[in-house]
Amino acid sequence: PPVLMVAAVWKWDIGYMMGMFGWKAALAVLINALAATMVFRRELSLISTAFDQREQNRAPLTLIITHLGLLATVVAFAHHPAMFLGILLFFLGIAQAYEQYQDRLILREGLLVAFFLAGLVVLGGQQQWWLQPVLLSMGADAVFVGATILTAFTDNAALTYLGSLVEGLSDAFKYALVAGAVTGGGLTIIANAPNPAGQNILQRFFPGGVSPLGLLAAALVPTVILALCFLLL
Repeated sequence: PPVLMVAAVWKWDIGYMMGMFGWKAALAVLINALAATMVFRRELSLISTAFDQREQNRAPLTLIITHLGLLATVVAFAHHPAMFLGILLFFLGIAQAYEQYQDRLILREGLLVAFFLAGLVVLGGQQQWWLQPVLLSMGADAVFVGATILTAFTDNAALTYLGSLVEGLSDAFKYALVAGAVTGGGLTIIANAPNPAGQNILQRFFPGGVSPLGLLAAALVPTVILALCFLLL
């Protein structure tokens, strides 16, 4: 979402994204993943890798292929609402007919994210009058730090969308805004839309649930590593 909010406005294609952001983010993920593996190697060694061979509801290959085909067509027709909705309804029908082969659809959570982004697009356009002079008075480095901090307390798509409303921004400014929004997206539960989903999956492994302060403290070092990759490479 933070990239999609600006890609069309700033004419950023997949090649530009991979060259300016993709490989740097991949490098940071590799460094952080290796570091986390080394720190928690004792706990990871206790995880059983054996598969349960008694699974009764293993999904048929044809159903798996159907799901992959629907996913590919959704991506292909993402900018054609009539086709998109038709494919979505077809998928919902298949999911209902073969519900024994898959987990519960998280429709409520997805709709909440959709309503948030829709409200952002509708209401965000009214903020240009005060946002433009504020952003134009800031340098690229200040924007990077500010976006990284702000996205810990607000969704990063909101920041980049508001930035896309401002005219006359330099390329360095645009890079700093998006890089900062992406960097701080994992600091807190509310910093990014997928974070609550991750919390919902992992909270059963933490007594009393995931601690917001604990998450912030644990995310500081990986966030600094990602920031350095974006700033120095």
